[in-house]
Amino acid sequence: MNKRDNERIVITGVGLTAPNGDTLDEFRRSLLEGKSGVCAVERPYIGKVLAGVCDFDPCKYQSRKAIRIGTRAGSIAIYCANEVLHSANLELGKDAPLERTGVFLGITEHGNVETEKEIDEIRRYNDDTSYWSHYHNPRTVANSPAGEVTVNLGITGPHFTIGGACAAGNLGLVTGVQQLLLGEVDLALAGGVSESPSSYGIFAAFNSQTALAKNDEPEKASRPFDRDRNGIVVSEGGAVFALERLDHALARNAAIYGEITGYHYNSDASDMVLPNSERQAECMAAAIRRAGLEPKDISIVNTHATGTKMGDIKECEALRKVFGDACPNTYFNNTKSFIGHCMGAAAALELAGNLPAFEDKIVHPTINVDNLDPACELPNLVCNTPRVVDRVDHILNNSFGMMGINCVVVVSRFRRNG
Repeated sequence: MNKRDNERIVITGVGLTAPNGDTLDEFRRSLLEGKSGVCAVERPYIGKVLAGVCDFDPCKYQSRKAIRIGTRAGSIAIYCANEVLHSANLELGKDAPLERTGVFLGITEHGNVETEKEIDEIRRYNDDTSYWSHYHNPRTVANSPAGEVTVNLGITGPHFTIGGACAAGNLGLVTGVQQLLLGEVDLALAGGVSESPSSYGIFAAFNSQTALAKNDEPEKASRPFDRDRNGIVVSEGGAVFALERLDHALARNAAIYGEITGYHYNSDASDMVLPNSERQAECMAAAIRRAGLEPKDISIVNTHATGTKMGDIKECEALRKVFGDACPNTYFNNTKSFIGHCMGAAAALELAGNLPAFEDKIVHPTINVDNLDPACELPNLVCNTPRVVDRVDHILNNSFGMMGINCVVVVSRFRRNG
């Protein structure tokens, strides 16, 4: 059954910063040219670690004072939100009333960076807590950094920060879709952000789990599906999408990147860390059904795989269960191999990096697959070299996180008549 225009949600802009690009064009070019964004950095108490760190200019949209009293995640979110308005050719207050605009951002963890900094600061003063910053509370409340975006842009509509572990970027997108369909907003700025590499604690924790990637060549450290993978590269970044109901987008003659046609989220309910391939498969299958599609209709599956031994294997089990060998025109790729794991921003950035495939018909590869793990073999897994295909009609974006939260989004090539 065809949906009415006010029931169809489309993407009309993309604003992002990634370890290997600060615009969609630059990010896409890096993915097609095999350019990694992983480098070596120093962190307190840990020393040299491998990470994906962004190089955007926070002063482009913030004063130095605002940067100083805010958060790194907030600066990333503010940069992406301002960039998406330019991308979508949107003027707040004109194309969308401030009170009818919402901000919905996923995040994995927030407040660790700020708390670590305060602890380090009071150590300089014999643990005198009077030196603890009075900005700490607004920096660490759960609705930051989405709230920081509303302050920066003067948005008076609703804002949520969605804690969804490493599925948070997709959950931010889904929340924006739902708020539009409920009629709560006319414009949703939705996606995900991460400031994780600024925290030494996250490196220490992954290291304790023996899940932190190590490699003498940083750009080769993130290697999902490869037999010699040895863990996660912790990265930062953000991607914010402008979402509108189709009638609203058409009324202002907006460019349309794609239409969100399906999504689903569920819980493993089996383990805090180890993924459950049955639940992942159920999540993918339900998102495909919601989109009115069959697995064979999906052109690109952007995998979640992080480079951990069992995580990659479990996802491949789920993918084989859903897609089997009967989907010759379905291609699989991975974006974390380029940028590491951007945590709350991962799903949003990975979707953004694949969106241009609707137009250029190129499936970006998974890099660093030198020796494919037999347990990770998939039909049409695109490795190391981009693949030109006949057409790209539907992209499925996987995201799975700790505590067994799964979220899958399907985005389709926009067609005026559905």
